[in-house]
Amino acid sequence: MISVLRNASYAKLFSAQVIALVGTGLLTVALGLLAFDIAGGDAGIVVATALTIKMVAYVAVSPLMIAITARIPRKTLLIAADLTRAAVALSLPFVTEAWQIYILIFLLQSASATFTPTFQAVIPEVLPDEREYTRALSLSRLAYDLESLVSPVLAAALLTVISYNNLFIGTVVGFIGSAILVIATRFPEIRPSQPVPFVSRLTRGARVFLKTAELRSLLAMNLVVATSTAMVIVNTVVLVQGDLGRPQSDVALLLAAYGAGSMIIALLLPRVLDRLPDRRVMLVGAGALPVGLLGALALTAFPVGDATWSLLLVTWLFLGAATSLVMTPSARLLRRASDEENRPAVFAAQFSLSHACFMITYPIAGIVGATWGLWAAAATLAVIGAAAAVAAALAWRQTHRPAVPQRAPEEVER
Repeated sequence: MISVLRNASYAKLFSAQVIALVGTGLLTVALGLLAFDIAGGDAGIVVATALTIKMVAYVAVSPLMIAITARIPRKTLLIAADLTRAAVALSLPFVTEAWQIYILIFLLQSASATFTPTFQAVIPEVLPDEREYTRALSLSRLAYDLESLVSPVLAAALLTVISYNNLFIGTVVGFIGSAILVIATRFPEIRPSQPVPFVSRLTRGARVFLKTAELRSLLAMNLVVATSTAMVIVNTVVLVQGDLGRPQSDVALLLAAYGAGSMIIALLLPRVLDRLPDRRVMLVGAGALPVGLLGALALTAFPVGDATWSLLLVTWLFLGAATSLVMTPSARLLRRASDEENRPAVFAAQFSLSHACFMITYPIAGIVGATWGLWAAAATLAVIGAAAAVAAALAWRQTHRPAVPQRAPEEVER
């Protein structure tokens, strides 16, 4: 898997991704502390509102910005997004009111909603060989999982010698470092998009999804992944400290088990995908996630026993592994179903539509769990996940053919 880093252009882009991820992780910690400084006991409301704003930006802004910036060179767009994120992070230590946080977070997440799908759409051009691209996807998944473990530890270490406001400087350094690496990267020559009406540019990615069986299946699998992820992200702390009465360190340990499951699959998947089709791997993962939620249901519905904690660690490891089975190969589908011109729009559509699923599952995980108990949240999410997994299998039938790059009607006419 590491051999893909021999490609100098990809090595720089991957390094840019890692540095930006670490900066984002520091920002997450610093933002929570800033919210507490400003709002005190209402800090949870500020953070929850900021996360909601983040999701709105991801769902609404990503396709819009890709449509607006369609004719801007991708390298220029990535650099501008990084510099925008750095400028916003530099402004955060100076805010004194919650509404200022909301505005800055919207700007920062809008820049991220522009950067991420554009970045993802460039990688297939840098790595045209599918075997190399598959290894790059596994490496990227590994980077995301490691960041979720490393950034909180790094932030905790830094906070022993500096104030939380200085964590924002680390975020700024991360985004500027990312921009410098993008500047230093030699991009493949990509033809500028042809002039197309704005509405057509805005809906181009969604239209490719609707026309392609693999991507219609991916839409359903996005919802499956959102059900398990919501259970883990929203309810891990409640489960560990509320239901089990265990220390805060065990919250991190249970989340680490989830990340470890994802990383194990990310390491193994390139060789698996050399032998098995995407369909089989991804549908196995989609089918496994509701099963994992049923395991969470069983562990939360019955009295706590001596084996409960060990079984929870195994269940979270299983959920992380199944999530990686679905998400790591997903970009291969996007690559096959797009061409050089519409690829940013297709990746932006996936970015937007996948995050829209969390706007459904996060409230369910939180509200149902708080009202009826974690077992009810797990049961509800398992039912939704199972229905979505069946829909994914039906959409991606056994007799499917490899996706042919789809072009918008106005492009075909030209």
